[in-house]
Amino acid sequence: MRQELGYKEKSGQFTKFGQWYADRVQDTQYRDAPWCDMFIAWAADKAGVTSYVGEFAWTPSHAAWFIEQGAWTQQPEPGALVFYDWRGGKSYKGIDHVGIVERVEGKKIHTIEANVDRVWLKRKTRETDKVVGYGLPRVVKANADQLGEIRSTERPFVSPPRTETGQGSPLDVLGTPPALLAAMVLMTIVLSLRVSGRRRGTHRRFSWPWLTRAGDRTRTPPREPASGAKTQPKKPQAPDQAKPHPAQPSRTTQPNRTTRTRVPAGSGHAATKHSTPTRRKPYEPS
Repeated sequence: MRQELGYKEKSGQFTKFGQWYADRVQDTQYRDAPWCDMFIAWAADKAGVTSYVGEFAWTPSHAAWFIEQGAWTQQPEPGALVFYDWRGGKSYKGIDHVGIVERVEGKKIHTIEANVDRVWLKRKTRETDKVVGYGLPRVVKANADQLGEIRSTERPFVSPPRTETGQGSPLDVLGTPPALLAAMVLMTIVLSLRVSGRRRGTHRRFSWPWLTRAGDRTRTPPREPASGAKTQPKKPQAPDQAKPHPAQPSRTTQPNRTTRTRVPAGSGHAATKHSTPTRRKPYEPS
């Protein structure tokens, strides 16, 4: 930087610093633009400290960048960038000029500035009444280093390893909470039904039409006649053919025991008459 002291812009306000910046941003309008801040960008690039100094051509944006970095102060120090507002304002939006503080003596600062006295790159001694603030590259560097240290110690969240399991069996659902809850509910219902049945002292029995209670015997259901067989209804017996009472046997001869004659299925003969009246069963047609 000091080797460039005494540099003077060319005709048309052309400078090698403006040419460098125009090539950098691919915009030719910077070749003959005010070059105080472009000189600082050029010097920072040559020194390899652009990340801490910044690379700008418009001074208000450069000051705003230091403010965002938390590297803005009102106290001068060597190596700081000094920002001026020739109208005496104190807002970064009104900044007109920038230089580099070389040393501080009392209330005065010694600087290196480009584009001063219209065409020169030279040293200047300034009062601080026109100074808006100072940007500190060392603070930007310290913040970046601290941020880098924090990021280097951060560890991403690592989820616990997942065990690989094969295809599940349908029986796996038996051990799940919903299955256990359903089993408990079912068991509760069964126990309640058993307790209520014991209190009543009765048991349910299915009633079939061919089951009777007489003598605890079970009658088998009648056979249905074969297809095509004609069944004649039985004629009611006369009252005088009733069976004598077992207590009064016949004086002359023993009562004839009549037997039922089974009519073969499919025969067309009429049923044999019986000497004793028969009771119509509930399953026979009336």
